[in-house]
Amino acid sequence: MELREKAAQLPLLPGVYLYKDAHGTVIYVGKAKNLRARVRNYFSDDRLADVKTGTLIAEARDLEYILVDNEKEALALENNFIKQWKPRFNILLRDDKTFPYIKLTNEKYPRVYVTRRLLKDGSLYFGPYFPGNLAHRLVHLIHRHFKIPSCKVDFTRRHTHPCLEFHIHRCQGPCVEGLTTDERYAAAVHDVRLFLDGRLRDLARELRGRMQRAAEETRFEEAAALRDLMSTVEEMEEKQKIAAAEGENIDILAYYAEPPLVAANLFHLRNGRVVDRREYFWEDLFDFNASDFFSSLLKQIYLDQQYIPSRIHVPVDFEDLEVLEELLSEKRGRRVEIHTPQRGQKKALLALVETNARHAFHQRFRVMKPSSKAMQESLQELMGLPEPPKRIECFDISHIQGTDKVASMVVWEAGRMKKGDYRKFIIRTVVGNDDFASMREVVGRRYSRLQAENKPFPDLILVDGGLGQLHAAVEALEAIGVINQPVASIAKREEIIYVYGQENEPIQLDRYSPVLHMIQLIRDEAHRFAVTFHRTRRSAARMTSELEQVEGIGSKTISKLLREFGSLERVRGASAEELAKVIGPSAGRRLREFYNAQSAQELNVLN
Repeated sequence: MELREKAAQLPLLPGVYLYKDAHGTVIYVGKAKNLRARVRNYFSDDRLADVKTGTLIAEARDLEYILVDNEKEALALENNFIKQWKPRFNILLRDDKTFPYIKLTNEKYPRVYVTRRLLKDGSLYFGPYFPGNLAHRLVHLIHRHFKIPSCKVDFTRRHTHPCLEFHIHRCQGPCVEGLTTDERYAAAVHDVRLFLDGRLRDLARELRGRMQRAAEETRFEEAAALRDLMSTVEEMEEKQKIAAAEGENIDILAYYAEPPLVAANLFHLRNGRVVDRREYFWEDLFDFNASDFFSSLLKQIYLDQQYIPSRIHVPVDFEDLEVLEELLSEKRGRRVEIHTPQRGQKKALLALVETNARHAFHQRFRVMKPSSKAMQESLQELMGLPEPPKRIECFDISHIQGTDKVASMVVWEAGRMKKGDYRKFIIRTVVGNDDFASMREVVGRRYSRLQAENKPFPDLILVDGGLGQLHAAVEALEAIGVINQPVASIAKREEIIYVYGQENEPIQLDRYSPVLHMIQLIRDEAHRFAVTFHRTRRSAARMTSELEQVEGIGSKTISKLLREFGSLERVRGASAEELAKVIGPSAGRRLREFYNAQSAQELNVLN
């Protein structure tokens, strides 16, 4: 049966329809209040003349549908299918940075982490937080005041010594017997829950009571710590009151398009202030329509998010607006309004977001180089770092089938490569072809030395490779007592970025991304430096092996030749006079005679 005939037989009911190609792959997902009316419209002459629709119908070989009870259910199901199958004819959300949350784990000794993925794992999730680094600042505050850690230490078994976090008073040390009690740790977790729930008044009241009891029982050091914590909580409560009185929560979306290239900006206003901005980019919207674009964009941004603002401002009206408003209102539990401002301050704010979208478009697609500060802030947001990284150290391993194993470390600092800080490593302890063990050795050597010299660590450690190299680097750091050090890896070919602690949320940037270009630059420089060192080592080994056959040529002479000529081929091609200038007339003559005899022997073999 042809698609046109299938469309004519669809029910007059709400649902979702799926176009599939010859391989059975879903290439487009749509929803409709009336399936037959909507899908039959695809076969009208006007729609078939449209580039996108005409191409879709030409490639489609099958049509399926799913009935639902109402248009709201159809809208939600359509969004789920788009995210599940990513059909190429749908508008797909690109470069989407999800909202950051704070996760309080479900363990005997719970821990706190910043995450961008909500899982049904029994943990408690709080957020989202704007801007993204606010979640990290709050987690650091929890470490400092409540001493609940974010470490990866195995709490199911006892350890003999606590890590550095305990010694700098950022953890109670539940991994070592006798450092804390179950009751004390549970009380701290209870305080953290009140803190993250925003129940600051209740928390301050409980802290005041515990402070007074500690003072009455002459536990003055504990009472002083509780007093300081109570002061911090009361100060935050006052700031919360002021912010709540200042304004409402609004999201504003705008775009700039030169099809097929499109850039969109999303501004988050919280309590009347711009607290965060997100950028989205598309490279393949040849048949761009603003109404369809915002209909699809809003569904993909908000339907799967836990937090929804009270108002969303967009530059154009679209068909699903009222249905989407109703669905988001049900999800939020309070009224959500989607507006297109026409005048006044809200119209001015929308124009501001449009200006930023245009600027983002030119930065991304006109290949304008962003400032070093902008790159650092983008990298902080992308990887969820506590601070914009000022210094990055990147490692790579180089060898041929496990021989002549070496490693390199290159440094990016304040927007440029800092060649004076590059380091070379000869792998000493690893036998055979084991990149993971080599990475453990090199990272351990580098940062145990920094520890011994009391020098600062980089803001980010980057390794060339996938999850195996990433975990090897982290294991080396943990072995010397270093935790909570930001570490990431970039896998070759796929160019996927893994951040330690967020491995289940790999980052894949589009090819235009300046941040990706910067990470690739650092990674490629580490690779170049490692390969160059490996070739030098290999050349030196070959030269040593060959020259040791010449009588009177020792290790010091070989070192002079390597330093002067750089390779065995150049030594072979040097004249007796050139050799004499480096190693003396006698040694130069013997070496030249050795190569002349070798050449004559090779010639005899050929003849």
